[in-house]
Amino acid sequence: MHPYNRLPSSGHSTPSPPQSPLRSPRLRHSRSKGGRFTQAQQPGRTFPQRLAWLILSVLLRRQGIFLFAPLIYISSMLLYMGTVSHDVVPVIKHRPAAGSVYRSPQLFAKLRSDMDADNSSTDAISTIWKHSYKGGQWKPCISNSTGGLPESNGYIYVEANGGLNQQRTSICNAVAVAGYLNATLVIPNFHFHSIWRDPSKFSEIYDEEYFIKTLENDVRIVNKIPEYIMERFDHNMTNVYNFRIKAWSSIHYYRDTVLPRLLDELVIRISPFANRLSFDAPPAVQRLRCLANYRALRFSTPILSLGEILVARMRERSARDGGKYISVHLRFEEDMVAFSCCIFDGGSKEVEDMKAAREKGWKGKFTKPGRVIRPGAIRVNGKCPMTPLEVGLMLRGMGFDNSTFIYLASGKIYDAERNMAPLLEMFPNLLTKEMLASPEELSPFKNFSSRMAAIDYTVCLHSEVFVTTQGGNFPHFLIGHRRYLYGGHSKTVKPDKRKLALLFDNPTTGWKSFKRHMFIMRSHSDSKGFELKRPNDSIYTFPCPDCMCFTNKSNATKSSSAP
Repeated sequence: MHPYNRLPSSGHSTPSPPQSPLRSPRLRHSRSKGGRFTQAQQPGRTFPQRLAWLILSVLLRRQGIFLFAPLIYISSMLLYMGTVSHDVVPVIKHRPAAGSVYRSPQLFAKLRSDMDADNSSTDAISTIWKHSYKGGQWKPCISNSTGGLPESNGYIYVEANGGLNQQRTSICNAVAVAGYLNATLVIPNFHFHSIWRDPSKFSEIYDEEYFIKTLENDVRIVNKIPEYIMERFDHNMTNVYNFRIKAWSSIHYYRDTVLPRLLDELVIRISPFANRLSFDAPPAVQRLRCLANYRALRFSTPILSLGEILVARMRERSARDGGKYISVHLRFEEDMVAFSCCIFDGGSKEVEDMKAAREKGWKGKFTKPGRVIRPGAIRVNGKCPMTPLEVGLMLRGMGFDNSTFIYLASGKIYDAERNMAPLLEMFPNLLTKEMLASPEELSPFKNFSSRMAAIDYTVCLHSEVFVTTQGGNFPHFLIGHRRYLYGGHSKTVKPDKRKLALLFDNPTTGWKSFKRHMFIMRSHSDSKGFELKRPNDSIYTFPCPDCMCFTNKSNATKSSSAP
């Protein structure tokens, strides 16, 4: 039967026409002159084309062969790599980031001849400080209270941990807290630390009698807690309630939380106490901090006497410069180099020494799983301690010639013979406390790190220029103390170590260019000598305006000339 069209027509049913033959897309049609269509002639295929078409047909029909394609590809690559010489494979080298590599020795070698030939001395030590503060000056204006104190609310016993100046923070903060709570402060106990290893007591570092006398109208201070109170605790301080106070707690926390317990117990213990009081506090609290730090804390007579002797000797030797000398706080001891995790030029010996020092001082801290140490990034961020060579280069670039007298405040320098040689070559008049004092003069302090640091502190305090090379409590306290003594100006060179990292990592730098950068840095230190305390700043570094008052020179002149 033939299929019929289901659509109605003119009453007749006609069979459907046969389907048109399928047209291949490979055929092209063209119309002949007679109106008929003819198939276009195809050009003949080449042998490679026929072979490729054959392989493709087989693959399309047998799709399972694709499972073996990865194996075929890998085998082909291995055969190819076996025929290639590894000598011609390109090696991609990653260039270290600028400032991430210690190249200061190379820079020194390049600049040495030009540095030695530079005779353009400008008497740098006498002309370095030019900046003044808005036509006036800052003067100390801390006043003691007058009259007696109300009855005490109890006794506060604190344990001051850390080194010399971290302990100093604890002492001053303890005075402020005790005064605010109307409590009696027991002379702070110094906690023995495994790093500083100094068993000195308060009276062996500070003048205890002078400390108590200076604060007598502001805070009660005693040597020990009365026996009748300690009987309640079996004469054992570990039985006394110990407050574990969070770092940087506000003074209101002491009023709301510590004071009620103090009133109940009559004696409390706070251990540890370093950095347990916020930098920002009411004026009454800040006044007590100022009074404790700048007036009441005076080094013990043996320390102060030797310190003043060394200051006199430095001034005598630098008489050519009017008795003016530079002091440098250099932190390149083994523990500091190890803690920084920076890489210098000591090779494999340095690597092994630093590993051993880190394990000894901070067992396992630097080898914890997942901890990544990037020495290059540390250097770029200006966190590496400056080497003696870098300090010498910087100071020579700032215009200080090789006749300048320098006092070096430092512990035992790592690999001192090798590392100190370039600095001594640039500044042969460099002296330390060991060079200025006789062995007999130093013997009472020799095995006590805090007492030795106190001697350094005294000599640095009275220098014309103080140079800090690394952060820490020592320079922070010293900068504040110098501002207090020198009209609000710290007279301190505080280098931009990020910029220095870039300069020291460029051995192509010329002497003139290097010197220009150092003069800019020196000028910046001068302009930043006057700085006022901002929120969250330490009053021990920025005594203005809490501990000092501003005086306009014109007003001072008028008042002095008035009859």
